[in-house]
Amino acid sequence: MTAALDRLKGSIPPLITPFRGGEVDYDAYAGLVEFQIKNGSHGILVNGTTSEPSTLTIAERNKIASLAIKTAAGRVPVVVATGSQSLAESEALTRHAVEEGADALLIVTPYYIRPPQRGLIKYYQALTCFHDVPWMVYHIPGRTAVGVTVDTVRTLTEDCPNFVGLKHAVNDLGFVSECLGHVSPDLKFFVGLEELSFPMMAVGAVGLMNAVGNLNPRVLADMMQAVWDNHMQAGMALHQKLLEVNQAVFYDTNPIPIKYMMKRMGLIPENEHRLPMVPATKELEKRLDGVLERAGLI
Repeated sequence: MTAALDRLKGSIPPLITPFRGGEVDYDAYAGLVEFQIKNGSHGILVNGTTSEPSTLTIAERNKIASLAIKTAAGRVPVVVATGSQSLAESEALTRHAVEEGADALLIVTPYYIRPPQRGLIKYYQALTCFHDVPWMVYHIPGRTAVGVTVDTVRTLTEDCPNFVGLKHAVNDLGFVSECLGHVSPDLKFFVGLEELSFPMMAVGAVGLMNAVGNLNPRVLADMMQAVWDNHMQAGMALHQKLLEVNQAVFYDTNPIPIKYMMKRMGLIPENEHRLPMVPATKELEKRLDGVLERAGLI
């Protein structure tokens, strides 16, 4: 696991799922994997929030994971998000990702149910006791209605040898500092909110898992390198350069703005979603066009 952990850092964007005519466009997805590798991303995240996973079947999520692993071919780590609302679904997704050779797993807190912390601990233990693949908690209570506590992170660190960290999509830098300071300095924190990219790295995060990486992977990779080189002013400047684009990601529910901007930039052939997600309105399109023009992306 040590070799895999050494590579688990940097900018690892959560890829969107391209649709065409209501079906997953697997050829376009393979092209997005190549685009990320060509433009400097340090890994890719499969089936994260930005991929609209709740609109995909288990078979589709598994096929996407297999395709990503095959296309990346070991050039960069592939992190597969295998969480769901159901333990049975999460286990099926996790077993498939492990069997296919995922480099790491990202498992979201089960949404809607709002379990107690002891339930979360048992849930994660059940999903990770049968393999030794590094795994992380996806901490995004704004979507799931349940978060993890510092004590839960401590228990997982003590009881699960292959638990390595969290994708933290909460505007709470104190939580990151407390976990690193009072649980383990070796925990891997990945930034899950664009606005916290540079600030969270400054307090100890090892990388980014930001939707905005679908648009311009190179800038995020450069920002990571600046931090690694201890060029903090340069990293801060890149973060500020991305400010308006980062904000635009949340002009509507993610990935509605991202998909429109990718289509506008020619990165995907269609701007298509599955219900209940819908494409950007005309008003939003005009607003996003202005963001892309000012950022020099169109």
